[in-house]
Amino acid sequence: MRKAVLGLAAAALALTLTATGAFAEEAKYSIKIGWAPPNVTGVFETAEQYMQLAAEDAKAHGIDVEIVTIATPDETQFENQVRALENLVQQECDAIICSPGSVDACLNAFKEINDAGIPLILVNLDEAPEGIDVTSIIGFNNITAGTVSAYALLDQLGGPGVIEPGDMVDVEDGTYLDQAWWEEVYKDFDYSSIAAKVAIIEGISGTIYSIQRNEGFHNVIDQCDNIEIVQMLAGDWDREKGNKAAENILMANDELDAIWASSNEMGMGAAIAKETLGRDEVLISTNDGTPESIGDFIMKDRIVTETWHGFPEWGWYGVETALKAVLGEEIEPFQDIRPRTEYAGNAEDFYPVAHLQDIDWDGILAAGGIE
Repeated sequence: MRKAVLGLAAAALALTLTATGAFAEEAKYSIKIGWAPPNVTGVFETAEQYMQLAAEDAKAHGIDVEIVTIATPDETQFENQVRALENLVQQECDAIICSPGSVDACLNAFKEINDAGIPLILVNLDEAPEGIDVTSIIGFNNITAGTVSAYALLDQLGGPGVIEPGDMVDVEDGTYLDQAWWEEVYKDFDYSSIAAKVAIIEGISGTIYSIQRNEGFHNVIDQCDNIEIVQMLAGDWDREKGNKAAENILMANDELDAIWASSNEMGMGAAIAKETLGRDEVLISTNDGTPESIGDFIMKDRIVTETWHGFPEWGWYGVETALKAVLGEEIEPFQDIRPRTEYAGNAEDFYPVAHLQDIDWDGILAAGGIE
């Protein structure tokens, strides 16, 4: 398992603390945080790794953070995540962080968390479910994520951007290739100038994440009269299922220019299928952003573009938010991670170092009246 890192100083600190326990102060405060991801794939593993790094960093400031994780192996079995949330309530967690596989399925569990007076932090969304008291959301708009992915695909197919063969745009270091950036690049673009055959591997059909990412993707691609969506199959956010879906697509379509998979587990599965079948001409693009997808696929040109969903932010800022919530401090209701494009030319902005802000643990304690 590859160890995720955040900033150079914080990573070095975390490694030092893990190896030696040095610099840890006697605990001034303890907090138990529940983490309920919808599956055990690399995206949620990355978020948890950053939670653990935040816990180690907090330990150096006298804060004992315990992360209790209950993950479910199959995201299509929504009732398992509901039971996980109920279990975390029973374990008397001080705060709970959740990425709901199905918002509707989790509503009653969220109400139970509210009734227990436990701060609820959601990730992977941009708005709270109706009738639920959510302390903060650390996430993004999934329509925006699909939109960014579509522009990045047009770039690969010959449109302007950061990838040949289209017109290359100069990009200053640190620029976010987010929706606003892409819209500026394409404001005078002739969408009919691109002709291509594209296939889609979506997640779990009918769920909010699939619906919204597909909507954002189509908002852009449907402007292109000469781009044909030849097939769409579900991969259930799973690598093996994504691999099988890609194999079916590739064998059914002798002429195919690109596959967009709306999660990187499915995208990595598609890249492997393409390599196995010798279809080097097919471009693969995807969404998410993990050490594996960036280090082993983006940087090795096996996947061309990926839209960043901020799993390190979920974990790192999730622990900070949980502590502030338990201490009764002011919290931003929505913390936007801003979906943006990763590609070989900017991969080092995301891997191996994810650029995140240091957390003022001492200041949080002081504001909460703890010296």
